[in-house]
Amino acid sequence: MLIARRADTRARADFATWKMMAKLNGASALPAEAQQFLASYKAQLEIMPEVEASEATIALMYKAYYTEMGGAGAAPDVKARAPNPVAGNVTAFKRPAAQRPKPAAGPQVKPRLPVALIFACLVVVYVGVRYYLR
Repeated sequence: MLIARRADTRARADFATWKMMAKLNGASALPAEAQQFLASYKAQLEIMPEVEASEATIALMYKAYYTEMGGAGAAPDVKARAPNPVAGNVTAFKRPAAQRPKPAAGPQVKPRLPVALIFACLVVVYVGVRYYLR
């Protein structure tokens, strides 16, 4: 069953890719096998609607891939997974996090040391330790 799922997934992906390349006039760059499947798709498209022609072509590709991947016997039916229902294609707006209130200016506010002063103190300590160890 694992081979069947992989073959079905590969058939669907390849068909979508080949169909898009054909729409972009790049079908001549596809391998011969792909061109044969696209030709059968176009032939079936004249007989039946697009959805049914697509599924019929994918079924042919699936059977070919199943035998190519080493599947024994007839290819089992693989149920297509139903896509998850999309409630909406809009991302919900998230309110940004509240900013921290700025500290009030006054005598209770602790003054912050500037970065340059901290760096100067570290240099003095480093030079002192180096001088002491000599």
